[in-house]
Amino acid sequence: MIYKKLVIAAALSLTLAACDNNADGYGAGGAGGLGAGGSQVYDENSIGYFNQTVGDRVWFAVDQSNLSQEAIAILDKQADWLLQRPQYSILVEGHADEQGTREYNLALGARRAASVQNYLVSRGLSDARVKTITYGKERPIEICSDEACWSKNRRAVTVVAGGFGA
Repeated sequence: MIYKKLVIAAALSLTLAACDNNADGYGAGGAGGLGAGGSQVYDENSIGYFNQTVGDRVWFAVDQSNLSQEAIAILDKQADWLLQRPQYSILVEGHADEQGTREYNLALGARRAASVQNYLVSRGLSDARVKTITYGKERPIEICSDEACWSKNRRAVTVVAGGFGA
């Protein structure tokens, strides 16, 4: 019995260690090391750099898909970074909070993703480099029934990839 627990603990440790080696969470472009204070430092051409330094998400007000000034500032940085790196394509995920029906939130997430896509394309990105998907309320990052969680779930996330069939 003790042996079995040790084997399970060892397997779990190896699994967690493997996850730590993929620090940017997307499987590519995570070149970098630890900076002052133990924080991850990424090469400016890496996906990890995009996620942490440029910013990979924007937030929305309740029942809204229009972009705030804060969202536009982040999207401007995303567009600048992506225009300098044509090897990358993106998938924009639209999300909503738990309020409302599944159908309503899927449509709202689609409008949010489309707002981000349209803005990035207006900044010069090729439409072929930007895909969208909606998750509605199906993939919350915070779960509770109050504004503190809901506001974190009303978002669009820009996921960088190596290219869509290119």
